[in-house]
This record gives sequence, C-alpha cells and structure tokens, in this order.
Amino acid sequence: MKPNPSTYGTYFGRYIDLVPQTDLSEAFNAITEESYAFWLNLTEEQGNYRYAEGKWSIKELLLHIIDTERIFSYRALAIARGETTPLPGYDENQYATHSAADSRSMEELVDEFFSVRNATMLLFNSFTDEALNRVGKANGNPLTAAAAGFIIIGHEIHHMNVVKERYLQD
Repeated sequence: MKPNPSTYGTYFGRYIDLVPQTDLSEAFNAITEESYAFWLNLTEEQGNYRYAEGKWSIKELLLHIIDTERIFSYRALAIARGETTPLPGYDENQYATHSAADSRSMEELVDEFFSVRNATMLLFNSFTDEALNRVGKANGNPLTAAAAGFIIIGHEIHHMNVVKERYLQD
C-alpha cells in the first residue's frame, strides 16, 4: 500500500501522488521499464540542452535524480535498520553545482542511473514489511523506508514530466 501521509513530510506528497501503483515493487518495475525507454533515447545534444538561462541541463537533471535516489536509498536503509539519529537534509542546488554532470556523456550517466536503480530495487526487495514501515526522521520530518521508495519513484516521474514539457518541446 502507498504510505500514509503521516509517514513523510508534506512536501513529498507531490511525488508520491504521481505513482499510480500501490505496491512498491510493482511501482519500481513499472517506472524502471518506462525509464529505459525514456533515458536511453536521449541524444548527447539533448543532454546538454537547457530550456532557459540558469536552468539545469538534462545531464544535470539526470544526475540530480541519481543523487536523490542514492540519498533516499540511504535514508531508507538507515530507517529500515532502526537508525534513531535524525538524518540530515541536503541542498540539491549545491549538489548540482559540484556535479560536473555536463562534462560526462549521456551514455555514462544513463549507465550510472541504471546501476543505481538496480541497487535500489535490490535494497527495497530485501526489506521486510516491518522494516518498510519503520518510522525514522529525515530533514526534520517523519519518514518510513516505504515512503522513501515511493518518493524515489515519484521524484523521477516528476522530472521525466519536466523534461517532456520543457526540454523536448522543440
């Protein structure tokens, strides 16, 4: 089942609401299949494109998705394993500034993305129901491992929609 809104920060509801599936494993399988068709078909030229001055390139946006997936996977792992120390937030713009994404190829970034996704799916498949529903604290908000999984998926859906609407409209 999708996580209860009391198990994640209000801001993240916008991502969780984008996930049509209620089963986390099914949701990961569905988005990953869609991701292969989407990210693999972008060219190097598209990867370097910015739709406006000061906006991230598609490469930077994809690395942002990768970074966020790693961070939320770590949060899920820590919470599932019973970590009681509150987990910190992060500044996505600071990460993007220091990512050097534009110096990398789309092929390299896509390979990295799918390696991270494979590890993420293996991690979440290893969690028991009890571990998935254990509540921790991240960035000052409650968070369960299950909510972290749905956030990862919804976050990617959100950014794929942004790419379709703002980057690939030419």
